[in-house]
Amino acid sequence: MGKVTGFFEYERVSPSKQAPQERLKHYDEFVSLLPSDELNKQSGRCMDCGVPFCQSGCPLGNVIPEFNDAVYQGKWLQAAEILLSTNNFPEFTGRICPAPCESACVLGINKSPVSIEEIEKHIIEIAFEKGYIKADAPLIRTGKKVAVVGSGPAGLAAAAQLNKAGHEVVVFERDDVPGGLLRYGIPDFKLQKDVVERRIKLMEEEGVTFQCNANVGENVEISTLLRDYQAIVLAGGSTIPRDLPLPGREAKGVHFAMDFLKQQNKRVGGRKVEVEEILATGKNVIVIGGGDTGSDCIGTSNRHGAKSVTQFEIMPMPPQMRTAHMPWPSYPMLLKVTTSHEEGAQRAWSVNTKEFIKDENGNLKALKVIDVEWDIDAATGRPLGFKEVEGTEKEYPCELVLLAMGFLHPQKQGLVEKLGVDLDERGNVKAIEGQYQTNIPKIFAAGDMRRGQSLVVWAISEGRETARKVDEYLMGFSKLPSKDAVAYA
Repeated sequence: MGKVTGFFEYERVSPSKQAPQERLKHYDEFVSLLPSDELNKQSGRCMDCGVPFCQSGCPLGNVIPEFNDAVYQGKWLQAAEILLSTNNFPEFTGRICPAPCESACVLGINKSPVSIEEIEKHIIEIAFEKGYIKADAPLIRTGKKVAVVGSGPAGLAAAAQLNKAGHEVVVFERDDVPGGLLRYGIPDFKLQKDVVERRIKLMEEEGVTFQCNANVGENVEISTLLRDYQAIVLAGGSTIPRDLPLPGREAKGVHFAMDFLKQQNKRVGGRKVEVEEILATGKNVIVIGGGDTGSDCIGTSNRHGAKSVTQFEIMPMPPQMRTAHMPWPSYPMLLKVTTSHEEGAQRAWSVNTKEFIKDENGNLKALKVIDVEWDIDAATGRPLGFKEVEGTEKEYPCELVLLAMGFLHPQKQGLVEKLGVDLDERGNVKAIEGQYQTNIPKIFAAGDMRRGQSLVVWAISEGRETARKVDEYLMGFSKLPSKDAVAYA
């Protein structure tokens, strides 16, 4: 593949980033593209490894060695065709995916893995720049209508594939603009919204219709969808956040992370915030939760001009390197230092919150916490439980707490309850594994709404696979590719 000895000759090189003190002044993306000669070297690091575990590591089954080879040879149109054969939105995954493909890279056994995610981002951006990405509406329509509820990554992927199959697709979005999580859940400094808008515009040109401010089950009747559409895809995401019902939870200044992030995305987009504003300016901010959403809260708080930012995680600090319990090519749970952490934040592990402390006016003034010790299973490395460490209680002054502890399940009130679809034991919409079909034959479910909180790349994969099953349901067969088949020959 590419340069046979490339992985011996070249080291992994990452693109340059704007300095933290400079990027904190704005909300734009701050990671540059690699120069062409360096990109050539990075794609040349891809080995002729025989069995490309990277492809099995990728939920989409991206044909990675082949597009690396095309990049090495400077064949950008071919690289784009290979990439788009399995991934509808590489401009999204190339920016925000945690790259499980890189964790499974054979080169990563004893060296830094190939820069797969970065190469993916370059392929699609160069393809747009060169004019290779154009609207490609289907020549023949089937006469079938499909409603997709939700315009996040799963809904967009399902809509794109169903439209490609020739069906008339209408996407219902309850927010004022399409994009779901991509629009309002991820900060602009990680994913600028013109990137989302570019893709939405392309889908509209291809024939997909978007109806915004359309909350199915509230201002859009369920009966309308059941009557007018031959199939319905539920892709509304997992939107109910995990709460922390402790003494003082009602204090003014305790908020869910997604409420905070959505407001800022609206401000950056020039849209009105119609609820009480949540601002970190001049405040001591504590973020509870150690995942990507918590990291996004850190970056946003620092851009607001927070006095201090601290992140608490109840779990123990992950290791920096693979352990015996994280063998290659599994995805390892390692210590992650994001660009937001680089911009400034204190981090504390094995910390349990005990109480939100408020002043006489009901405003949050401090957080009471205690250290915990975890009991770890020696055989698996999994945490079994924790106990509080006596004498370690302390109070942290803070005026803003952001709860970023993940999501439980989709919203049940409205759409889900009125449809009468079955739910699984976790409260997600229950659908047949591999078929994505609910207990109501014409209704399908995809993404976080079905599998629970997960990655954007998994949402796209589920959207694509669901579209294929919907196409089979409507037509008796489907020409849409499965991720289990090699999509490019």
